[in-house]
Amino acid sequence: MSFKNDFIKGAIGTLTDTLISTMPKKFFTSQAAANKVMLKGDKTFTNKAGKKWTCGFGKAAYTPEDYETKTYYIAGYDSNNPAKGKLDDLYARAVFLDDNRGNGGAVFCALDCVGISRKDINDIRELVLNSGKLGKVKSINISATHTHAGIDTQGLWGEKIYKCGKDSGFMKNLKKQAAKAIIRAYDNRKDGKFYMGFVEVEDMQADVRTPVTYDKNLTRFRFTPDDNSGDIYMVNFASHAELLGTTSLISADFPAYLIKEIEEKVPGSDAVFYNGAIGGMISAKEIKKVYRNEFDCEEYMKGFGKKLGEIALSIKDETELKPILNIKSKGISVIGDNTVLILARYLNVLNNDIGRTNKRNKACIYSEVGYVELGDKDVAMFLIPGELFPELYNGEFLTEENSAHHRKARYKKVLKDMTDCRHNFVIGLCNDELGYIVAENDFLLNEAMPYIEKGHDDMDRDHYEETNSTGPETGATILNEMEILIKSTK
Repeated sequence: MSFKNDFIKGAIGTLTDTLISTMPKKFFTSQAAANKVMLKGDKTFTNKAGKKWTCGFGKAAYTPEDYETKTYYIAGYDSNNPAKGKLDDLYARAVFLDDNRGNGGAVFCALDCVGISRKDINDIRELVLNSGKLGKVKSINISATHTHAGIDTQGLWGEKIYKCGKDSGFMKNLKKQAAKAIIRAYDNRKDGKFYMGFVEVEDMQADVRTPVTYDKNLTRFRFTPDDNSGDIYMVNFASHAELLGTTSLISADFPAYLIKEIEEKVPGSDAVFYNGAIGGMISAKEIKKVYRNEFDCEEYMKGFGKKLGEIALSIKDETELKPILNIKSKGISVIGDNTVLILARYLNVLNNDIGRTNKRNKACIYSEVGYVELGDKDVAMFLIPGELFPELYNGEFLTEENSAHHRKARYKKVLKDMTDCRHNFVIGLCNDELGYIVAENDFLLNEAMPYIEKGHDDMDRDHYEETNSTGPETGATILNEMEILIKSTK
């Protein structure tokens, strides 16, 4: 490393130390305060079935009515990209699910946005819990679909890098509508049967960074009420919702058209989309053509969503799940190594709950992980607070020869090895957005401008994702905390 690079790196490190050591107390919180409204779920898991499944669906739109006259920033690609129109609405969609064992039900809500902080999610949880309109509930989970054509919900896509891009009125309404969707899901609950099926999707995904590995499965849950009033579909698939490219039109991207296909083909039905392990970076097959704007991106996006909807409806081989819903969450603390994100928090561009660590002038970010089992060991779901590199789920890491640091990944267990359920998958960007969660043996920073400029390894591979991560320790923290959580359910 040259003296110049050494000097710049040292200056950035000093800046981080200074920020952490001089930040007023108001910027920090305790882990107990950050976890205050996180419902922990079941203390231990059991295979004792409840009397029956009860399930309900609710939704509420939160697209601002004044998007044509007021400035709202599109989030996902370039900053300072004001919305100039609307292709489709942004929704909060929620499912309330209960196995009627007496422990309460669980909420699984999805928001059409690029990502949302745990602090904002906790505001939604608080609105729901304080409403007094939900009965016994043991877990409230809120994830982002990761649309890159939604309105800024994190603050990173404003007019200037140092100015928060979120609109306070929009965020207040988003939280209100998300709470409304959850309460509607509870109010609309009915007794019925719950099914799960999955299918391998061929030739629709791409991984733009090695190792080329991702979950090809589309997993579908289907709840059929006893009164035949309309099925509820819950769909999980791993792909960045970024198919409109650098658009200025508000849109939920392909998840909206996946849902539309299901709801049009199955009269009276409702559907929700939950994204998967999309770090690394998992997107649609033709994503590079989208980046280069080589074709009609709107047509491609709609067709992609429609095709996934057709695939979801094509599943015939289903397992009927016994009414067993086991779920547990755990608050975690992640080292905030990224100078840019700490600075953004200092400037109130971001609003994540942070604290000081025992390490010298290091900040930590308070987040959470969750684990779900459905049926009699039929399905497991890992609730992950960010964009997980799939190799942290499936163990298909780069080899010593091909990784940036030329060493093997050093993890005791990956997610899929932590469960004995017959089928399992990740719900990503769930209950927080910590950015990309990168495998440590391939985590490389730009030596001169860490977290500011992307790095390149000795194989000339691009390491962009690290600039949008909390740091190299996040993956290990999440895996370790998940293993502790799962062991605690026994």
